[in-house]
Amino acid sequence: MRSRYAAFVQDRLDYLQQTWHPDTRPDTLEPNPPGLKWLGLRIVAHARQDADHATVEFVARYRLAGRATRLHEISRFVRQDRHWLYLDGEFPE
Repeated sequence: MRSRYAAFVQDRLDYLQQTWHPDTRPDTLEPNPPGLKWLGLRIVAHARQDADHATVEFVARYRLAGRATRLHEISRFVRQDRHWLYLDGEFPE
């Protein structure tokens, strides 16, 4: 999760695509809009369902056009070929 956050901050779209499960991965990703500033990541909770499935609840903060925003997500990850891949997420609240 932390590596994907860092990839979002650095606009590493290639890394985001590589760590996204092929069943749910979009064909393309858009870079950060001009002026977007990532402010931090807080891991709220994480849990392993079994050896190959896990969830991570996080809050990522960013500012765009002077407005601070929180992205709160519960992400699902699947391990495939020894690599953890982002599957999908839901947004509580």
